[in-house]
Amino acid sequence: MYFSARNKYFEALPVENTQIWSCTKEGCKGWMRDNFTFEYQPVCCLCSSPMVSKMKMLPLLVNSNDELKAIRKSVQMNSTRLTTS
Repeated sequence: MYFSARNKYFEALPVENTQIWSCTKEGCKGWMRDNFTFEYQPVCCLCSSPMVSKMKMLPLLVNSNDELKAIRKSVQMNSTRLTTS
C-alpha cells in the first residue's frame, strides 16, 4: 500500500506469471496476452514481425471468453462458406 497526494490509500493489484506473445524485431516493444489473441501464431500489430511466446509478471486480468481463438476460427470458416456458395 502507498499514500497518494490526495490522502487515499491504494492497494497493489495482484500479479501472476502470464503467458504473452512478444515481438521479435529489435527495438519494437509490441506484446499481447496469449488469452486475448485471435491467432495461434500472431504477428506484431505495430510492425508485422513474427512473435514468440514468453512469460511476464502482469496484473491479474480475467478474460470471460476463454476460446477466442476457436471462435475466431469458426467465424472465418463460416464467412468463407457464405462467400463461396
